[in-house]
Amino acid sequence: MFLAQALAKRAPGILQLGSRQSQRGYAMANTKGAEIQARIDEKRQAALQGGGPARIDAQHNKGKLTARERIELLVDPGTFREYDAFVEHQCTDFNMSSQKITGDGVVTGVGKINGRTTYLFSQDFTSFGGSLSKTFAAKVCKIMDRAMQVGAPVVGLNDSGGARIQEGVDSLAGYAEIFQRNVLASGVVPQISLIMGPCAGGAVYSPALTDFTFMVRGTSYLFVTGPDVVKAVTNETVTQEELGGAGPHTRKSGVAHDAFDNDVVALARTRELLSYLPQSNRAPAASRYTADPSDRADAALDTLVPGDSHMAYDIKDVVGRVVDDARFFEIMPEYAKNIVVGFARMGGRSVGIVGNQPLVSSGVLDIDASVKAARFVRFCDAFNIPLVTFVDVPGFLPGTQQEHNGIIREGAKLLYAYAEATVPKIAVTTRKAYGGAQCVMSSKQLRGDVNLAWPTAELAVMGAKGAVEILWRRNPEGRADAEAEYNRLFANPLPAAQRGYLDDIITPSSTRRRIIEELEILQNKQLTNPAKKHDNMPL
Repeated sequence: MFLAQALAKRAPGILQLGSRQSQRGYAMANTKGAEIQARIDEKRQAALQGGGPARIDAQHNKGKLTARERIELLVDPGTFREYDAFVEHQCTDFNMSSQKITGDGVVTGVGKINGRTTYLFSQDFTSFGGSLSKTFAAKVCKIMDRAMQVGAPVVGLNDSGGARIQEGVDSLAGYAEIFQRNVLASGVVPQISLIMGPCAGGAVYSPALTDFTFMVRGTSYLFVTGPDVVKAVTNETVTQEELGGAGPHTRKSGVAHDAFDNDVVALARTRELLSYLPQSNRAPAASRYTADPSDRADAALDTLVPGDSHMAYDIKDVVGRVVDDARFFEIMPEYAKNIVVGFARMGGRSVGIVGNQPLVSSGVLDIDASVKAARFVRFCDAFNIPLVTFVDVPGFLPGTQQEHNGIIREGAKLLYAYAEATVPKIAVTTRKAYGGAQCVMSSKQLRGDVNLAWPTAELAVMGAKGAVEILWRRNPEGRADAEAEYNRLFANPLPAAQRGYLDDIITPSSTRRRIIEELEILQNKQLTNPAKKHDNMPL
């Protein structure tokens, strides 16, 4: 009783003391919290500044945007969420512990492009020249792992001086970690690389492993070894542009799929490309509304192919008149021009277009054309994009150069790509389809779903002139009549249709309607290849 009364008397004092202590605690906590928040804000601001105003100005003076400016243009406004903004390298060698830039040379995160989730990384040349460190690589690997987990594309904006030399093998290990994820993500989520500055040494192999590589003219370079090393080893004098600029890689090597005049155009075109692609291999082909009628006929197609089989025409004219709104996103337009590949929409659905180009070498298949088309066909098949093929091919290019450089092996790649593809495959033969090349170009025997032909089509082992020279080599007097007979028998689509190798012969003006109808029927196609660890295509 006495204890209770004593406590009652002291209670107000105790409460007052507790109140004062709480106030001091809150004040201390608020002060500490304010200090921490100030440090966080300072670091976040530092990350936004990259290498600082002077280096940002230098980047702009080269005609290049900064890493963050590129992201801002690439993603839908206000949708970018950055990850690992506070990351700093942990290297202590070569006095690196006193040289730290928040973010460590790369901006990583996720945003929306055309309203759809996309993961991305943007290398920051203003921060250590965009050189790759162990922590830099870890940031990139993190977003690639997440992209595969959720099923979303990865876009890499490359602008880097290469490996961070001060980190030695840690930097090389970082590249290898990224390469491994490029391989694991291949065929799972679309991967796009934009080369927007230098990309040299081991760094080049990550873009090479992705699905599409775009370059910026005048400011981007791709090479395993630079001009100085080339000079030292081979005594060859060459500029960066001549060795690894956009021109050589879009026209000669085929390493880059296209090049654009500046960063802004490159980023806009990347947004456009992504609109044709699904989010992952688990998603259907992309689609969007079109006001272009699916039954639209185009009478110009009925007279587009010349009567003389030796006269050329532009297969892109055919494509433009058949697809939605005449929009065709061509891939590798400057490389192997004798074949055309790219994306379009038909009835609102994305499709992959492949077509022999009669304007260039009569549309003949050579090494470069075979590899170009094979890789495109395999991409479409991996991501559930139906294939529409326009066939006008005189055969494979003959000659010692092609034979000695492996036309047998390289041509087999295109055959293999079509044969293994399980997506809907529709082929339209507009004119020539000769020899082994006829077999390769999505023929019925390679599990072509629908094979159509125009009345101008010719499906045969070879053209009339070559066939008659072989068959009548000992009787030259009868060649003229024999050639006329050969043309009567084979220079039309009826023999192939009578044998079931063609599903129908259609009027050219009805091509759009017919393809869209067939795609509608095939949208639920189910076909699988035999179970295997992996294939062994002729690499």
